[in-house]
Amino acid sequence: MEPKIEQKKLPWYGIPKIVPFTAPYRRKMLIMIILGILSSLIDSAYPLFNRYIINVVIPGADLSPMPVLVILYVGILLFQTWNNYYTCYLCGEAEMSVDRDLRNAAFNHVQTLSFSYFNQNNVGYIHARVISDSGKIGELVSWRMMDFVWNTSYIVCVVIVMLVTNVYLAGLILLLIPIAAVIILFFQKKLIVLNRKIRELNSTITGDFNEGITGVRTIKTLVAEDKIAQDFQNDTQAYAKNAKHAGRTNALFTASVTLLSSIALSLVLWRGGHLTQEHLMQIGTLSIFMSYALGIMEPIQSIINTLSALVSIQVNIERSDRLLHTESDVADTPEVIEKYGDTFVPKKENWEELYGDVEFRDVSFRYPDGEELVLQHFNLTVPHGSSVAIVGETGAGKSTLVNLVCRFFEPTSGQVLIDGRDARERSQLWLHSHLGYVLQTPHLFSGTIRENLRYGKPEATDEEIWNALRLVSAEQVVLKMDDGLDSDVGEGGSMLSTGERQLISFARAILADPRILVLDEATSSVDTVTEKVIQDAIRTVIRGRTSFMIAHRLSTVTDADVILAVRDGKIIEQGSHRELMRKKGYYYELFTRQYEELAVDLA
Repeated sequence: MEPKIEQKKLPWYGIPKIVPFTAPYRRKMLIMIILGILSSLIDSAYPLFNRYIINVVIPGADLSPMPVLVILYVGILLFQTWNNYYTCYLCGEAEMSVDRDLRNAAFNHVQTLSFSYFNQNNVGYIHARVISDSGKIGELVSWRMMDFVWNTSYIVCVVIVMLVTNVYLAGLILLLIPIAAVIILFFQKKLIVLNRKIRELNSTITGDFNEGITGVRTIKTLVAEDKIAQDFQNDTQAYAKNAKHAGRTNALFTASVTLLSSIALSLVLWRGGHLTQEHLMQIGTLSIFMSYALGIMEPIQSIINTLSALVSIQVNIERSDRLLHTESDVADTPEVIEKYGDTFVPKKENWEELYGDVEFRDVSFRYPDGEELVLQHFNLTVPHGSSVAIVGETGAGKSTLVNLVCRFFEPTSGQVLIDGRDARERSQLWLHSHLGYVLQTPHLFSGTIRENLRYGKPEATDEEIWNALRLVSAEQVVLKMDDGLDSDVGEGGSMLSTGERQLISFARAILADPRILVLDEATSSVDTVTEKVIQDAIRTVIRGRTSFMIAHRLSTVTDADVILAVRDGKIIEQGSHRELMRKKGYYYELFTRQYEELAVDLA
């Protein structure tokens, strides 16, 4: 659920928060503003140029100045064309640059956050902060700002020229501006509500469509096509209804602004015509007011649109700023960063070797979003090269210990020692660089098999890659593919089966030659034959390494040095397989039940 952020009344409230991202481009943005003001001055001065020709050149019957005036007019027109081109170029560059910098900063910061942040915020929310909010802020500091500068300076110039030229006609036009502002604000509020509803319905339709594709097997087996189609049709019908309403409202809005411009023009022609007939005003001067009467309403509309957008974008700024200033629950101290570097600038020359001794010393732990302690004063020593198995029923909390070893979470109290030192005394990257982690649900990155394997060891040779593949019996997966190691795995590894992804993921972890190996039900997605092969490989691979195995199939952990039985998020038994079987407690119950179920299945 996205946290609600209260909008501030002042439309410029959030601007100071994005200034640091515009600072590198302040010179270009200053040029944008100067060119925008210059452009508005020229646009507001065109009617004066026309007045001179109508009032002075044409009545004088001497057209000799016309060639010079035409050349001057064309020159100004060419300059204005270049000005518009270069301003648009700078706006586009500023938009893309700020958008890029914001996205990079947000994405990099997300990489430093702990697991608890991702537990509390869904992917859609984080995605919107990195992509959507950044894009709107980039648009604000470029095109929106440029529109505001041009329109404001244009209106100021026009009002000054009108007041200096004829206060009476200027007053007639200015009397309509408050009326125009009220009408524009009225329609603007209605359109904001309608467009927000349309965006929500569009998101719903996208979700319906995605669910209809990804859940096609379930839909067909449940014979739910009619219901899914009806739900989709209801949402698209609601979308069309609101879109039509928004279209009618926008059409009425445009017509109202056009009507106001026509009224302003009518007033100018009515009163200006009388003044011209009475020889109190020249026709060229009347043409100025005609141009301004038609042209002043659109800039007013644009300014109000920009201010409305600025109020709306406050939320985007606030959410983006909140993400960038979210502190991780797991963070290195300044002293550690000074010595070992951080995630993006590591100081590997100061990194010590990791051997793999792990100790839990009086550790108590509560998840950041939880209230109950899942570990209380827990102690365990795991010497270098030992294997620890963690078993329990689904949802029992088997991953807690591993999360603490990997420093994905910090102990609420107590210490997790790595090689005799508190893990917090050295950097997260140092620890993670010595970890190998094979997940129950394997994830592969878009790209080739070779590229995926080299995430484990970027400098790995093809020989090392093939050795790792052979060790986990994954070479057949690669050999049967047309392009071998250069075969594309698809998005998230979609071109491979779950078991094949598991094997490649396992080979990737082994390729890194980790000192601590974590296997999170690593054989759960492979067939029994492959499982036997991998189990043999695991026995070879874990030799000399500290390993933690989360397992559902208890037959895979009987050789572990220590087995931890977990129930309801707490460790209730620990010992070797023989010791726990002799106790005839929880582990014994799990083990015998599983073999009874296996015997029934085989019968």
